[in-house]
Amino acid sequence: MKLKLYQVDAFAEKLFSGNPAGVCPLEQWLPDDLMQNIAMENNLAETSFFVKEGDKYHIRWFTPLVEVDLCGHATLATSHVIFNYTGYGKDKIHFISRSGDLFVRKTGEIIILNFPTDKFERSETPIALVEGLGIAPLETYKGLTDFMLVYKDQEQIEKMQPDLRLLSRAISRGVIVTAKGNDCDFVSRFFAPRAGIDEDPVTGSAHTTMIPYWHKKLGKTEMTARQLSKRKGFLHCKYLDDRVEIGGKAQTYLSGEIEV
Repeated sequence: MKLKLYQVDAFAEKLFSGNPAGVCPLEQWLPDDLMQNIAMENNLAETSFFVKEGDKYHIRWFTPLVEVDLCGHATLATSHVIFNYTGYGKDKIHFISRSGDLFVRKTGEIIILNFPTDKFERSETPIALVEGLGIAPLETYKGLTDFMLVYKDQEQIEKMQPDLRLLSRAISRGVIVTAKGNDCDFVSRFFAPRAGIDEDPVTGSAHTTMIPYWHKKLGKTEMTARQLSKRKGFLHCKYLDDRVEIGGKAQTYLSGEIEV
């Protein structure tokens, strides 16, 4: 069986930046273990699969190890594929997912995700996180899937060299570290060794936690953000109370077929 496969750099101002995602369009769902094996073979942070259902699209996301409830960069990459390679003539997409209804719109080169705001609360900092990151945070929060640790400044985020073995002991999908930015509103990095991702280049879903936090902290509704991985990513952010908008550009790296 031959399937189309695209690889797209999401939240990328240019090729070879942002976060690469695999995108696999389907006419009907494959067995879960086959989708997981495709994601493992791709060895990208996420591979998304989508099936058109009426005027909506059902989307699922897989890391090399597990299926996840929400992924921003792979949704942006999938939207880029739908807008550019499927003959789709509209500028809005309605996705159905394990995290509910997701909405996407295109404005010029910017693709804007509309996602539910994360529910998070103040937390004690697990000792594994302090030891694993090497720097104690100013504040710690626990969201639905991730811990978020807030630090003093961008330099602490940039210099962080985490012990991933220790971080993997935290009972969460991943660990967000964030601080106020030097040339943007806020910066971050994201580590998810439990999900098979040591450091994710750009993590859209983590911004569902950071946007409401920094909205309250900075008193802004619209903000800019950078994720400070080696590849780096730039995001346009907007707080909408129970929803957030996360926007960025996407660049196609690869299109072809796989045989499974």
